[in-house]
Amino acid sequence: MIMAFGATGWQWVNAPREWTADDGLSLFCDGGTDLWRHTHYGYAYDSAHLFCRRSEGDTRLTVTFSGDFADQYDQAGAVLRIDEHTWIKAGIEHIDGAFALSTVVTREFSDWSVLPLPGDPGRVTVELERSGDAVTVRYGLGEEAPPHLLRVAFFPPDVPVLAGAMAAAPLGKGFAVRFTDVTVAEA
Repeated sequence: MIMAFGATGWQWVNAPREWTADDGLSLFCDGGTDLWRHTHYGYAYDSAHLFCRRSEGDTRLTVTFSGDFADQYDQAGAVLRIDEHTWIKAGIEHIDGAFALSTVVTREFSDWSVLPLPGDPGRVTVELERSGDAVTVRYGLGEEAPPHLLRVAFFPPDVPVLAGAMAAAPLGKGFAVRFTDVTVAEA
C-alpha cells in the first residue's frame, strides 16, 4: 500500500512505468493504455493507469489535475471501479485536436458522453459522488470548485469500489499528467 494525499491504502491497477507520489501524484501515462468495453469499437481494454483506494457505500471522490494532452483520446480524471466490467470514469479527453469533458459509464458495455471545451482547460477538478444507486458527476475549471453538473448515472449500490485517479493514452505515445489532489471521503 502506498502513502499519498495524506492517507495510506493507495494502490495501483496497471501502474505506469514512471510515477512519483510526493506532494501530489505525477506520472507519465504509457501509450497504448485504455479503459473501454465493446460499444461501437468492438474491443475491451482494461489497461488504463488507476491510482485508487478502496471505499464502501456512499463516497465522494474529488480529483484535481492537469496534463500535457496531445494525441487523440489522451485522457485523465477520476474513476470509480467495481471490476473490469463495471466502472465510471470522468475527466478531460483530447478529441480531434480539441479538449472535452468526458464521462464513460460502463456496465459491461461503455456509454460515452462529451462536452466540448473552448480551449485548453488547464487545471480541472472532477467530482464523482456516489449516493445509493447513483453517481453524480460534477466539474470545475481553473480555480473553481466543481459546481457544474455533467451527468447522473446508475451505479450498483452496496458494492465496494476502488476510487481514485485515472489516465490513459489509447492511440498516442503517452503524456505527462499531474494530480495535485485526490480525496476519497465516505459519507
